[in-house]
Amino acid sequence: MKKLMRSYTKLHSKTSPRPPGTPLLSKERGGGEVIPMNATLYYKIGLAVVLLILILPKEAISQPPLLPSPTPLLSLRVVVNSNQDGAVQADDVVTLREAIAIVNGTLPVQQLSASEKTQVTPLNANNASRIEFNLPQKQTTIRLVDVLPPLATPGLVIDGSTQPGYDASKSATPIVAITPATDKEVFRGFTVATDKITIRGLSIYGFTSRHGATASTPPADIFIGFAPYENRMGASKMSTPRISQPPQNVVIENNWLGIPPNASMPSITSAFGVSVFNGVNTTIRRNRIANHDGSGIITAVRAENLQIIQNIIQRNGFAGMPDAIRLEGIISNAQVTANLIQDNAGSAVYLFKPEGLVKIHRNNINRNGRQLQRAAIYLMGNNHEVLNNKITEQSGPGIVVAAYPQSKGNRIQNNQFAKLQGLSIDLVAQQNVGVKDYQQGDGANPITDSYQRRRKTGNFGIDAPRFLSPEFFIDQKKATVTFDGVATPGSVVQIYRVREDTDTQGPLNEVITTVNVDKTGRFSFTLGNLKAGERLSAIAIHPQYGTSEPAMNAVIRSIDGNSTAN
Repeated sequence: MKKLMRSYTKLHSKTSPRPPGTPLLSKERGGGEVIPMNATLYYKIGLAVVLLILILPKEAISQPPLLPSPTPLLSLRVVVNSNQDGAVQADDVVTLREAIAIVNGTLPVQQLSASEKTQVTPLNANNASRIEFNLPQKQTTIRLVDVLPPLATPGLVIDGSTQPGYDASKSATPIVAITPATDKEVFRGFTVATDKITIRGLSIYGFTSRHGATASTPPADIFIGFAPYENRMGASKMSTPRISQPPQNVVIENNWLGIPPNASMPSITSAFGVSVFNGVNTTIRRNRIANHDGSGIITAVRAENLQIIQNIIQRNGFAGMPDAIRLEGIISNAQVTANLIQDNAGSAVYLFKPEGLVKIHRNNINRNGRQLQRAAIYLMGNNHEVLNNKITEQSGPGIVVAAYPQSKGNRIQNNQFAKLQGLSIDLVAQQNVGVKDYQQGDGANPITDSYQRRRKTGNFGIDAPRFLSPEFFIDQKKATVTFDGVATPGSVVQIYRVREDTDTQGPLNEVITTVNVDKTGRFSFTLGNLKAGERLSAIAIHPQYGTSEPAMNAVIRSIDGNSTAN
């Protein structure tokens, strides 16, 4: 104990140098007089601190404090009828900042003016609180001068579709816009800090951090996951303790993120669109997400059961993280379904060392890699599903499966590829871990001849199918062609028509059929309606290893040697 106390005193003497004769500690009496505190008292304070450290369990010191049990709040409907922003004050109108403070319970209804109270309606206890809009015509852009308070009321709905004139039947163009005020740097639009928050029908753009300013957490139009911040407007006296659970069941729908209501390019672009920093069961659907410096959607710590559905995600990533959707952290059971992802700087979907699997289904992915030559979809990890997507005009490969740290069992099936600068499917070997390999893959693999090479290659190095001949002939009597080949036993082989004029591996333009591989590794099939000069390729799909690279193309010839398609 004495040794520990000497260390404590020594540390203080180093960090707090003082002239000789100056007391160790002092306090100020009213009127500005400084009174020395007794050194013995200071020693006792230090001793108490040390004893507290020794007695308390380690967990009590290392774990962050939890939020206290929230005081039940009334469910309220609050109507925002002013596009102004600034310090909370009793006047004739309700601003968005005031509306959030009201539903959070940090601005009591009793403190509102008589006019403001007319915009607040109690709801049935079974209903969640709502923030709605009734802004004057031509005053529908809310220009924030500071970060808004976190959305901390479970079940809250912020509904821009309530603004008069909003027509969901006409492309659901937002009327209410939220953006930083001129010459104000506001790094975030909304911060979601609790469960069941819904943000709907808004245009949110221009939120970033520039000029060397630092933020405690990343900038974004919408940030999901509690984020400490300092509210300089005085609208809320909320403390910012840490919470142990991420927000759950958050819905972001029918918004334009990064896009003003007139669909023009904003003068200041947002850093990111939706940042799922720490959230569970988040749904992002039917939004337009464009013009961000970095990714349109990005995850970080936790994003289980993330649903990205029917969004239009375009023109993102030209001044930062270049990928339209970037998935990191825990992404178990995430789904990217039926989105249009186009004209982004890098990949459409990029996975970086995630935990858990993602399903990428039925997306239209085209003209990505506009700034960087990258794969349309880059996979790391195990057991991902990439099914029924259309991938075209990519300045790199279609789908790349990384080898490091490990990637196997990734099923890639029923996709269509066209106009690629690389393979339709590229399995990276582990010895190839340079920057280029983490963006573009490493090209076609040789036949794998050892367990170690398989282990160090994406999808366990499953070999591409091999046709037994580079050319097959049309049976003139039956007008059919019979094909034979070899592939990994236990797999199925999916046959593709190659419509582009190439003698290499693919691209896999159109699925024709799927055939089984027997126990010896042989497959055979017969097709009709083929013309001389047409080309076929194939991929093998194994239930344990995943999907292979494409086979070398085989060409169809007529029996007279003609190889030109009619």
